[in-house]
Amino acid sequence: MRVLIINTSERIGGAAIAAYRLMDALKNNGIKAKMLVRDKQTDQISVVGLKKSWWKVWQFIWERVVIWKANKFKKHNLFAVDIANTGTDITSLPEFKQADVIHLHWINQGLLSLNGIKQILSSGKPVVWTMHDMWPCTSICHHARECNKYQEECKCCPYLLNGGSEKDLSNQVFHKKEKLYQTAPITFITCSEWLKTKAFTSKLLKGHSICNIPNPINTNLFKPRNKQEARNKCNLPTDQKLILFGSIKITDKRKGIDYFIDSCKLLAERHPELKEKLGVVVYGKYSDQLIPLLPFKVYAFNYISNEKELVNIYNAVDLYVTPSLEENLPNTIMEAMACGVPCVGFNVGGIPEMIDHLHNGYVAEYKSAEDFANGIHWTLTEGEYETLSEEASRKVTACYSEGIIAKRYIEVYNKITGDHA
Repeated sequence: MRVLIINTSERIGGAAIAAYRLMDALKNNGIKAKMLVRDKQTDQISVVGLKKSWWKVWQFIWERVVIWKANKFKKHNLFAVDIANTGTDITSLPEFKQADVIHLHWINQGLLSLNGIKQILSSGKPVVWTMHDMWPCTSICHHARECNKYQEECKCCPYLLNGGSEKDLSNQVFHKKEKLYQTAPITFITCSEWLKTKAFTSKLLKGHSICNIPNPINTNLFKPRNKQEARNKCNLPTDQKLILFGSIKITDKRKGIDYFIDSCKLLAERHPELKEKLGVVVYGKYSDQLIPLLPFKVYAFNYISNEKELVNIYNAVDLYVTPSLEENLPNTIMEAMACGVPCVGFNVGGIPEMIDHLHNGYVAEYKSAEDFANGIHWTLTEGEYETLSEEASRKVTACYSEGIIAKRYIEVYNKITGDHA
């Protein structure tokens, strides 16, 4: 069986990493998998990049122009929504023609337009779409937050200036998607039960198959290793407890940086003895901006994409924290837990499905810096750390390892190819 995985980027972003890992997992389990991307970052021969051209750059710009115009020429949420009005027709590519299954992932920002998806559906090839956020089941947003209009009809969009209108851009795209999804069956896969619940309530996805399959991870690579050796490799101190916080862009407000700063200040106020005993490791763009904002010693790294380096970073720390405000099934939590590192995160999205409260980490009350601080302190000083660490690693091996996830996807592929036969 030949599967073509389609994602905007090869390695940048959570969806890209998950899609790439799925390709590897499938290949290791007998499936001929390839990946088609707009942005290719490695020399991996199984990944095919679209030819670069000024036209593709213009397509990306044009989509932003339409959104900008809908917002009365304001930058308000310019990159928080996508309308898929431009993209590439991939149906003529040899990789597409050779594939038995077309597997969509995150396809926004100029990779596929709604018309391009229509051409894929019209080809008659069975289509699987893994949802890494809510965009496939809403009109234009990736996270609906408190809005539930997608359950009936998107309009008066809160992402548009002044709340949009009855016939705003979100309403127009909603009806285009509604018409598109009626042309052929799509098997939708959500990475978390949280997202599956959201998808089931969407009017757009009624009548389509929806199931939950988590992202995979290579547990032969991401696994517990010697902490002292890992710290030496990363040039980190051996006489402190270390907390890790990482993101592509540290200053991204959606990643909850403000709550993390507040929780660290609370920790330092309530437990002044930690000021010397605790350090914070940060990786990501603008990580050095955290140095003057935290009451603890900060060890700043740039964004790390090399997985072997990531394994060392995880194994060098005692705790991973993710104060993110919008999440599906974070790869970072999975990576940390696989390395035996307990995690603290907010009760949002798929996070409470990964972190079992007080069993392998701590699930804090949403948007509560105080409870987040409690979680950090409990995990490092009150919980049975060795047990937390062992349970974290065991959870990932049992639920997210490559072989388990690949098998579940292969079952889906076999079913839909049989249905199309």
